[in-house]
Amino acid sequence: MFQKLQGVEDRFIKLERLISDPAVMGDKTLYQKYIKEHGEISGLVEAYRQYRKILEDLDSSKELLQDSDPDIKAMAKDDIEALTAEKENMELELRKLLIPKDPLDDKNVIVEIRAGTGGDEAGLFAGDLFRMYSKYSETRNWSVEIMDSHETGVGGFKEIIMMVQGRGAYSSFKYESGTHRVQRVPTTETQGRIHTSAVTVAVLPEAEDVELHIDPSDIKVDVYRAQGPGGQSVNTTDSAVRLTHIPTGTVATCQDQKSQHKNKDKAMKVLRSRIYDAMVQEQNAKRSADRKGQIGSGDRSERIRTYNFPQGRLTDHRIGLTLYRLESIMQGDIEEVIQGLRTHNQAQALKNESGL
Repeated sequence: MFQKLQGVEDRFIKLERLISDPAVMGDKTLYQKYIKEHGEISGLVEAYRQYRKILEDLDSSKELLQDSDPDIKAMAKDDIEALTAEKENMELELRKLLIPKDPLDDKNVIVEIRAGTGGDEAGLFAGDLFRMYSKYSETRNWSVEIMDSHETGVGGFKEIIMMVQGRGAYSSFKYESGTHRVQRVPTTETQGRIHTSAVTVAVLPEAEDVELHIDPSDIKVDVYRAQGPGGQSVNTTDSAVRLTHIPTGTVATCQDQKSQHKNKDKAMKVLRSRIYDAMVQEQNAKRSADRKGQIGSGDRSERIRTYNFPQGRLTDHRIGLTLYRLESIMQGDIEEVIQGLRTHNQAQALKNESGL
């Protein structure tokens, strides 16, 4: 570990020289590349330097144990105890910082929420999840844009697709992929019986043009009249757009905008992200043995969470987390859940790295 840390610090010192070099400063692309790398490793280097300082102080305190003055020896023992605890904590922190960062973490995300089993109640809960994610995004100062939606006749959604834009959006939302189960008494239930419904969530990292080139000739474009709940037409022009990527069979639609051009742009973002996500999923499958026990953008058929309204309880089944404050969670207060998942992932990564 220490050899690796010394190599990172050597690289950091070199980067400091490079970003001060007038020749590099004159090359905008190269300068930005070095600045980004410098920023990414600065926290690790700072922690490593702090750790080295603790080791130096520890050595100095051990030398004081040889002093003839009993008060100084006693003080040195206290310092050694405190510094040893600091050293152990810092070693754990350094191991966490050395875990390879998910290259997708800083990306914007497309979140696809679809009603599953449960009829109208599932559609209503799909709307509840959309609002929960929107409110959570507001607390992080991330922007939310609806890419496409298909409403039910009772105020819910058969499907709603949203884009969340903001640094680190994927790092939080990637844990939401899977089946979300809801247990509650529907408003239409006259006898007070609890119904169980399900909603599926898929989280896709936004794919940029530079990461995924799609040949325009591989895209089939269909336009049609947008439909509302119950199949009624919601406008009088063929503004809705369906894009099909012929090589993969991937499809994306958008009918939310009155402009065909805007619908096509939104559908293209979703299409590109779906194709990109399929590539990422394939790569993850190939290295699944190295990710055993880790939680990422996992199997979307897996039941990951239960929302029990009569008991005010949320349970995340992947990490055994249960919270009895469902009302605040549905208002977007989900950071504790996400942090629990993130901590579990870090612990598992450390375990895998240690070969345990």
